[in-house]
Amino acid sequence: MPATVVLGAQWGDEGKGKLVDRIAEQATWVARFQGGNNAGHTVVLGDQVLKFHLLPSGITRKECHLVLGDGMVIDPWVLNTELTGWQESTGEDPRGDRLYISERAHIILPFHRHLDSLDKKIGTTGRGIGPTYADKINRIGLRFGDVAEVMNDNDWAKSTTERMNATLAAAGSDERITISALQSDVEWIWNAYNSSIQNTGLMLDNALKLGEHVILEGAQGCLLDIDQGTFPYVTSSITSRGNASHGAGIHPGHVEEVIGITKAYITRVGHGAMPTELEDEVGDHLGTVGHEFGTTTGRKRRCGWFDAVVMRHANRINGFTGLALTKLDVLGGLEEIKICVAYELDGKEILEMPSSATALERCKPVYVTMPGFPSHTLDEWLSIAKKANSEGLGYSALPSAAQLYIKKVEAIVGVPCTSIGVGPDRDATIDGV
Repeated sequence: MPATVVLGAQWGDEGKGKLVDRIAEQATWVARFQGGNNAGHTVVLGDQVLKFHLLPSGITRKECHLVLGDGMVIDPWVLNTELTGWQESTGEDPRGDRLYISERAHIILPFHRHLDSLDKKIGTTGRGIGPTYADKINRIGLRFGDVAEVMNDNDWAKSTTERMNATLAAAGSDERITISALQSDVEWIWNAYNSSIQNTGLMLDNALKLGEHVILEGAQGCLLDIDQGTFPYVTSSITSRGNASHGAGIHPGHVEEVIGITKAYITRVGHGAMPTELEDEVGDHLGTVGHEFGTTTGRKRRCGWFDAVVMRHANRINGFTGLALTKLDVLGGLEEIKICVAYELDGKEILEMPSSATALERCKPVYVTMPGFPSHTLDEWLSIAKKANSEGLGYSALPSAAQLYIKKVEAIVGVPCTSIGVGPDRDATIDGV
């Protein structure tokens, strides 16, 4: 089978974890291909709420092999905390059994966290992501596959510590790294993960050649892509389709299906322009009903109407074969629903996003208005989804105004909706028919 790519189509937090968890039932491999623990996935299984930052969402499917891919930057201490929590709740330690870490993935060290904590402009998570990617680009980073080589190399430890401390001092940090602490950290990393460090690209390639189904799971969203996002208010990696196969260590010919995840509205965390942002009672409704707080930071998410300009940009970059529209239920109870179809910039109507962050700040949304539909409890939405799937009703099980909204989104973006999320539960998703 070909690989399936699952990507965020907005500014992240679209519900990728829930979808991956759901479709992983038919997969044998789930691989993260970029980012680090600046991402967060939430999976709801009945009364159990699982939050992951590094572990792929497919971990809930015991038959799935899990890969932390070449393009990732990984904090080994955060990963250990997640694994400890998973083992305490399930009794399973997947290291070396079904969890594999790419030998090409870069390691986030305490130095990177210290440096990242100084950020005051971009609004990063402070997890050390950007500084680790910077070291990667500068060709001075430490990869998992190199740990065994440097573990007993005193010259490497000395020169690396000197470089780190000079950087911290120049950046105005009071933190310092000692040689003994760096050596101890490297030794701990090796002892904790040596059974998991593998050539994961080769493993995925072999699996695909054998006809197995591989899901390539992205973090963040298209508008946070370092090249194609709202620079400079972006993440430090390529979040889009072009990096899915590359960051996993396989060729792009393996990919056939690309699912773009998008909320029925839009949210953003951190700094940067967001043309459809709502700072009114509707914005409060979306944030409250949608429980819009970041999985990683706990920060309140900024909320706004669905932005088709953003979605057209995301589709051009990624070539989505289908959209997974999430959180449709959150719109329930609003008298009218708006969709942004264009921007007004300096008196002119434009259909595409400007590349300049300052120009985007001046953009005003141009809306079309759709009728609202009734609200339901989460249990009621779950019942609607289960009935729709069991009886093959698809979206016809939804209120008529909700169906019109879905069709309008499909028409404006030019991509069919392959699933509709109507609640946080794994089963609160309606499959298209």
